[in-house]
Amino acid sequence: MTTSSLKQRLSERNYVIPREIRLVVIASFHLIIFFIAYMSAFSVRFDFLIPADLYAGMWQGLWVVLLVKMVVFGGLKMFQGWWKYVSLHDMIAVAHALAICSLLVMVINSWILAVGCPRSIYLLDYCLSLVALAGARAGLRLLREVVVNHRHPDRAVNLMIVGAGDTGDMLLREIGKNSNLRYRPVALLDDDLNKQGLRIQGVPVAGTIAQLGELAERFEIEEVIIAMPSASRAQIRGVVDAARAANVTTKILPAVEAILEHDVSMNRLREVSIADLLGREPVKLDLDALGRFLKGQRVLVTGAGGSIGSELCRQVLRFGASEVVLVDNSETPLFFINHELGRSEQDCKITPYVVSVCDLARMRGIFQRHQPDVVIHAAAYKHVPLMEQNPCEAVKNNVVGTQTVAGLAAEFKVASFVLISTDKAVNPTSVMGATKRVTEMYVQRLGATYPDTKFCAVRFGNVLGSNGSVVPIFREQIRRGGPVTVTDPQMTRYFMTIPEAVQLVLQAASFKSSGEVFILDMGEPVKIADLARDMVRLSGMNEEDIQIVFTGMRPGEKLFEELTLDEEDVDRTSHAKIFVGKGQEGNFEPLVKYYQELLDAAWSMDNQEVRRLLGELVPTYAYSAGAENAFLVQEDEEPRILRHI
Repeated sequence: MTTSSLKQRLSERNYVIPREIRLVVIASFHLIIFFIAYMSAFSVRFDFLIPADLYAGMWQGLWVVLLVKMVVFGGLKMFQGWWKYVSLHDMIAVAHALAICSLLVMVINSWILAVGCPRSIYLLDYCLSLVALAGARAGLRLLREVVVNHRHPDRAVNLMIVGAGDTGDMLLREIGKNSNLRYRPVALLDDDLNKQGLRIQGVPVAGTIAQLGELAERFEIEEVIIAMPSASRAQIRGVVDAARAANVTTKILPAVEAILEHDVSMNRLREVSIADLLGREPVKLDLDALGRFLKGQRVLVTGAGGSIGSELCRQVLRFGASEVVLVDNSETPLFFINHELGRSEQDCKITPYVVSVCDLARMRGIFQRHQPDVVIHAAAYKHVPLMEQNPCEAVKNNVVGTQTVAGLAAEFKVASFVLISTDKAVNPTSVMGATKRVTEMYVQRLGATYPDTKFCAVRFGNVLGSNGSVVPIFREQIRRGGPVTVTDPQMTRYFMTIPEAVQLVLQAASFKSSGEVFILDMGEPVKIADLARDMVRLSGMNEEDIQIVFTGMRPGEKLFEELTLDEEDVDRTSHAKIFVGKGQEGNFEPLVKYYQELLDAAWSMDNQEVRRLLGELVPTYAYSAGAENAFLVQEDEEPRILRHI
């Protein structure tokens, strides 16, 4: 092998010096610096003319200085982490170690060896050692970064960071120390006028966010990273729009969870998502109340494999439950959430069950075995068009399933039962919405009848990215090249993120009141057409590349969703984002009169009668008298049904 080829191979691999050799080299380097600093202290003190009578004390003290400093620095592990990292924290650690050394040397020389030495020598030696070590560390880091940039010039991307705060500073540090990152930071932006003109890690704060387009062109920016954990959604949208206009890609750092965990890392870097644009400010939770509600509790979650159910399981585990029982009739998503929770380091027992919530005998066995303290019922059919075609199945799963689980909660005197409801239960125009309104009424009825269990329902709108929701559908349509289908240009929906919805559900469930329907503050409604346009733009394309087509409203859909009934009195709770509606309290006559007829019609597969009875139970439900289900299946027998009304 030729010398040139050997050099090429060595340059192409990331050669790592063995740890032992590296420590020897670094320790030797320190020894040299300590020697030079000590001798320089005498030279400076006596203007480079050291008196002859001090030679003996100087050489005797030298061995003390070298021995003490090497022992102290080795004991404090100051020879480690030297090549890659240097920061203010490192300099403080070096100053602290040198102070200990100077104090020990002074004590040994003065009280043990009686070495005659001017006290100013100790101060000069301390200062010169600190300056030399700080300069050496900074110089080595600078040299390493220059070598890295020279080694990978083709990989370096001109980077602009939006946000000149602590997050931006940490981001710059990580870019500088990580040779695998392909970024060359050239400018920072921040709306704080006091920061304009400053330099952070050598990178200038070049202007405000409003100047992004102009500065991106001036600095030939290829990528923008948003490093503002406290930025509003409007600010994020403004940055994304300005970067798109300048033909620059945009990423964001970090996720809200990373900020909470103080974990700011390039590993958290991701593309700007639709949740960043449409989501709302992070929810402030009463963590003490949630801890009291869930810590040490046995919690049963139905629909545990779904988007909401699986996040409920994660949050319940996070707040210290002693046991989580997972119930779902779909084995694949249940397998994945059980596998995920099983990897958690939390001391919590996880038990999965593949079972339908309508199976009374099996569900009773689960309640008997685990004796849950809290039951969260998230299992339901939720797709409006499908339930319009299958109204009997909607009743059997949504209504009978709720009856089974809620009835067992009352029978076993569970402390708290929580029903996950929907804004489609308000003045429903769909079978799905009507069945969810019936379940709300049923839970309120049990809350008034069984005081040993606290029953409540939590009502909210759409969650971003849930299974079968509009966001993954739009994403798949964009991936295929379009068109993106929207039912109506004026259709609006409320949106929140899955973690936000789940945290508010648990917060509402921690309240002590019973038999109430809690309503989450969903913020401002969003036009689905605007959502589609945002997703197209975030994909790096425009409406010329991906066409948006309006297909017309489907059966059961509404243009505008509502969160409260007209007759409900909405009161505030102790949490600013949670309200409670009490207008239906005590109004259970339709429920008592028609409930059993509804169940009988569902089990007999009489779709028209199911729709009619839903209208009797929920007067605001507007159904089509001529609608027929095309998929009629007869059942041989009816299952046992709990009767709690």
